[in-house]
Amino acid sequence: MTIPSSATPAPSRPLILTMAAGAGFAVASLYYAQPVLQRITDDLHLTVPQSGLIPTLTQIGYAAGIFLLLPLGDRYDRRTLIVVKALALALMLGLCSLAPGLNTLLLTSFLIGVTATLAQDIVPAASILAPAGQQGRTIGTVMTGLTAGILLSRTVSGVVGEHFGWRAIYLIAAALLLAMAGVLWRMLPRFAAQSTLSYPGLLLSLGGLWKTHPPLRRAALTTAVLSVAFSAFWSTLALMLHQRHGLGSDVAGAFGLAGAAGAIAARMAGALSDRIGAQRVTRLAAGLVMASFVAMGTAEALPMAAQLAVIAFATVTFDLGFQSSLVSHQTLVSHQTLVYSLDPAARGRLNAVLFTVMFSGMAIGSVLGTQVLALAGWPGVIGLAVIASGTGLLLRLTAPAPAPASSLTDAEAEA
Repeated sequence: MTIPSSATPAPSRPLILTMAAGAGFAVASLYYAQPVLQRITDDLHLTVPQSGLIPTLTQIGYAAGIFLLLPLGDRYDRRTLIVVKALALALMLGLCSLAPGLNTLLLTSFLIGVTATLAQDIVPAASILAPAGQQGRTIGTVMTGLTAGILLSRTVSGVVGEHFGWRAIYLIAAALLLAMAGVLWRMLPRFAAQSTLSYPGLLLSLGGLWKTHPPLRRAALTTAVLSVAFSAFWSTLALMLHQRHGLGSDVAGAFGLAGAAGAIAARMAGALSDRIGAQRVTRLAAGLVMASFVAMGTAEALPMAAQLAVIAFATVTFDLGFQSSLVSHQTLVSHQTLVYSLDPAARGRLNAVLFTVMFSGMAIGSVLGTQVLALAGWPGVIGLAVIASGTGLLLRLTAPAPAPASSLTDAEAEA
């Protein structure tokens, strides 16, 4: 069965949950390295800046893959693209587990980022399958799986790395992606092309989308600067816990559970938006991220045990704020569903613009976080996060009232 671009079928609950799981498994691949960075550093005899390149290259690969590959979803069958990427990601994860040194590890990390973009192919596919009026709810369900993958991946990686070594988590992840490729191939329908543009035309149209839609630009820039704070924290947490407290990767991974609690709570943003409006929700979310990092900074004067307690609690609240800007039940609740309302015929390209900018922020946060940790310690990392999240709050506070959604044809996108 092929889904035409104008169809709005009601997807089954098992299909939506499978897509959510697929998105979660895919995006989790970006974060397995973070809680085991100290183990990788010790095993391969790396310096802190060298180990910091691992998550940085993964995020750069993700941004590059989004920009170069995601627009293909508007031109070709998304089912085929999703399955091919799942198989390629499984291969890259397997090769990463065998990496003998830094150069091989960096190359496979980059390619993991490129192929993990299948998560962002799944999200617009869910939007296409959702009936009219239920896009926000459907996207919210899939995005919940995606964000759970982001956060729980650290917990699983930390525990596995502590007991079986850092290579084991990549082997396990490769097996999961192979299985998921088969399940998605069986369950997903075929998708008709939504654009007739050539590949160069698809890439050129990204500039037209950026130019034409101010809400897209502000959403992308806000998520990018919030991502700097998010990534700087998670890229350095394991290193900080080992250096300052002598704690292992399992403890670093356990902080992912705190983050997951925040992500789950973020689903309530939909109901809150119905009452007070999407604009206020995004402002509150950015403010909560900034306040959380300020709390971590002020905790430096407390005893070590109290510092860890504050960091754990603030991890819940800043992930709640961060995920509330991405996950929603209702249309226009979050940046993501706001973007999809702009031009339904260009879902893949809108996603490409939003997440290329967002994960560029992630990559910047990773490299800045590890460099700042080496130069100024943990207080410097928190200071960086406060500045970045404060910038995101400023962007939301100065945002004009939302305008009615407009559409952009392929011809306009090329202009």
